Amino acid sequence: MPTTPLPRSVPPPNISFTLHGLGVSGGIAIGRATLVSHATLEVAHLTISPRLVDKEVERLETALCKVRDELRAVKEQAGNAPSELTAFIDVHIGFLSDPELSEVTKRIIRERRCNAEWALVQQMEHLVEQFEQFDDLYLRERKYDVVQVVERVVKELLGHPGRGGLRASKKTTEEAQIVVAHDLSPADTINFKEQRFASFITDVGGATSHTAILARSMAIPAIVGLSNARTLIRDQELLIVDGQRGVVIVNPDERILEEYRLRKEQLEIERNKLKRLRSAKSNTLDGTEISLMANIELPRDVDAALEAGAGGIGLFRTEFLFLGRGDMPSEDEQFEAYRKVLKGMEGRPVVIRTFDLGADKSVDQKRTQINPALGRRAIRLSLSEPNMFQKQLRALLRASKYGNLKILIPMLVHADEITQTLAAIDQAKASLRAEQVSFNGAVEIGAMIEIPAAALAVNLFLRRLDFISIGTNDLIQYSLAIDRMDEEVAYLYDPLHPAILMLLGHVIVSAEKVHAPVSVCGEIAGDPEMTRLLLGMGLHSFSMHPAQILEVKSRIMKSDINELAPQVRRMLRLDDPVKLKEALAKLNAD
Repeated sequence: MPTTPLPRSVPPPNISFTLHGLGVSGGIAIGRATLVSHATLEVAHLTISPRLVDKEVERLETALCKVRDELRAVKEQAGNAPSELTAFIDVHIGFLSDPELSEVTKRIIRERRCNAEWALVQQMEHLVEQFEQFDDLYLRERKYDVVQVVERVVKELLGHPGRGGLRASKKTTEEAQIVVAHDLSPADTINFKEQRFASFITDVGGATSHTAILARSMAIPAIVGLSNARTLIRDQELLIVDGQRGVVIVNPDERILEEYRLRKEQLEIERNKLKRLRSAKSNTLDGTEISLMANIELPRDVDAALEAGAGGIGLFRTEFLFLGRGDMPSEDEQFEAYRKVLKGMEGRPVVIRTFDLGADKSVDQKRTQINPALGRRAIRLSLSEPNMFQKQLRALLRASKYGNLKILIPMLVHADEITQTLAAIDQAKASLRAEQVSFNGAVEIGAMIEIPAAALAVNLFLRRLDFISIGTNDLIQYSLAIDRMDEEVAYLYDPLHPAILMLLGHVIVSAEKVHAPVSVCGEIAGDPEMTRLLLGMGLHSFSMHPAQILEVKSRIMKSDINELAPQVRRMLRLDDPVKLKEALAKLNAD
């Protein structure tokens, strides 16, 4: 009697295979798969009679309130959960109260006489499209939060509440558990915080998704963007997660398993050694002092920065204040957030970037940008919305007396933009003086160099501003015409491209000539493989995610700039990609 063949997309049981994704938190985990259920958002479209429209609106409002109360209860019970989790729950609660989600959905129900589930999903898809137009990666990936919030409300509407959505397998043993999910909700993760997960792997997400941020804060391996891991992996299958290489090995054979067990032990030994460096000075072997700063997204991240021994905050992305709300944050709200960070850093330098919003829909909902990455975003948006910009500048200046504040302006490219920005800052100062509000009048103003034209004409900024910070993420994307979040061209994203190295070298040397502070705050700053290259180019200030600081510090303490500089000069004359990679490997050979 013939048996029914397995679907081609699903491998037979116990067959070993490998999946590749984006490693967002390094390390190695070995354990059993714990599959997480997730709701489908493919809901039916039903037409309702006019007399039932109000009841349908009421049903939606009830579901929104229940989910909001549920999330608040989860937050209250969070205990000692990582602050990143509770911060994202605040974002989810904010989305539930956002008129763009609730009120617009009610309007759809009334205008189209449809069921609440369908109307909610339609508006969700519209909001997701808007988030996808943001150029800032952190904001773009908040689309996953919108989906998760809607998912919980749909579950409530369908009579399947989302409480405890993270379902651990009934076969769970004392072995390490590796969560396998399409996506993870921060609320679900908190509900199961008493379970010690060894790793997270998800089908979707990026480097700044909350799953990635959470994994880094917990120092556990994580891989996102696996596409179909949730479908292919079976519950309780043995997995190896290599967070550094972005590889998941399913049902590994004994030889591979033993190899990874050994590597895992070695990594644990190295990690424990790194913890001893928290209070050590980040000096090179030749005695050069290197500044190691932290990139943060939320005021709560200050604790992680201090724990890692950061010398200050090199980049505070203020966009988080914009998330999960239907309007811009008030001046007082911004002031409190900035004051909290400045006081928390206890006099250490804090570089706060003004809003780097792209395709700002809260300001102009009707306008659709053809290419938001090249449109009215960052400083362009701020200068075109002077009231919004004045609120932020006034809040920053008011907070300046509580710490060592430096203001960073994103996406500057024209001399006129510098003039207008400095005039706007003077205006904010004048208004505060008129109100007799105290502030630090000598706050330093810097430019974020992230556009090739700005890098080439960097002297324009050095003459008029106090410092510069190189945003390599955007600089590389703009220079190579690549969206690294687009999987079809992501392989072309190359920090070692000769043009990128020439731009970096030009900016660093130009700043050094006039003794202007210069730092790198893009991802390459936190990549230990790039540390010696940047040191050899003359960089003395790095800013990165707090979890990356100790490893970079370790590399710095083993480096001699006098030896690196001539090697790097020879390396920068190369234009062959293979030879460049070989030269980088030689540079990193201890």
